[in-house]
Amino acid sequence: MAETFASGSAGPGASVALGTVTVRYFAAAIEAAGREEEQLAGCATVGELRDALVERYGPAMARVVANGSFLVDGVVSRDPATPLAGTVDVLPPFAGG
Repeated sequence: MAETFASGSAGPGASVALGTVTVRYFAAAIEAAGREEEQLAGCATVGELRDALVERYGPAMARVVANGSFLVDGVVSRDPATPLAGTVDVLPPFAGG
């Protein structure tokens, strides 16, 4: 079952309406968050989401997002200014070869 949380605020003069996004976690991100998915409100950009996740889940999530990436409605982003959309996947760095 997904949970809904509010995080942050738009602040004075903000013009972006903050909606709710579905945040899905994978691999080490699941371990850090202790869940596979949740609903999160109050974040408008990848950077705001990253900060909220680190604040909520601490050092384990900080390690994941420091070198991982976000998949925003199917498009990979590491740019903190990227606006959020309906679904965001939190992807840890993957080893490959």
